[in-house]
Amino acid sequence: MSKNVVVYHSGYGHTQRVAEFVARGAQAELVAIDADGNLSDADWALLDAADAIIFGSPTYMGMASWQFKKFADATSKKWFASAWKDKVAGGFTISASPSGDKLSTLQYFITLAMQNGMIWVGQSALNDGTVNRLGSYSGLMAQVGPTSPASEIPQSDLDTALAYGQRVAQLAAQLRRA
Repeated sequence: MSKNVVVYHSGYGHTQRVAEFVARGAQAELVAIDADGNLSDADWALLDAADAIIFGSPTYMGMASWQFKKFADATSKKWFASAWKDKVAGGFTISASPSGDKLSTLQYFITLAMQNGMIWVGQSALNDGTVNRLGSYSGLMAQVGPTSPASEIPQSDLDTALAYGQRVAQLAAQLRRA
């Protein structure tokens, strides 16, 4: 069994709710980036020990939150040491609009993963109108209205989060056995 971690920033609880479903699917530990963009030393150690790391952030103004970007910048120490080379990576985001420029956030995660020598996992080809209703194959996208609480995230998006977590964990386990 692989060791998986979901590292995320959540400004208002929406990303946290999605992270919980991704983590459930991946049987992963949750690591929250704090409001100042920081992680504890213990959190960094969890990431270093992980087989798979799944990134999560809300999409604000067409990009990941500044707190997530601060975390991403801090991974330069990992890059320098090739500490995350060959780990499995995935990512997810949520915004208020059906598009909301979420693809920019996922592409940022992909670039972060590639720069760290990681192996990116996209969504499966499944799109039955409920699972992966937003049709994202680069990673997980979720959407809920701008004034809606996290409890109103559509169940189909949460089901997609669960399935995506399972997919990342499955591929991490396969690579671990290889």
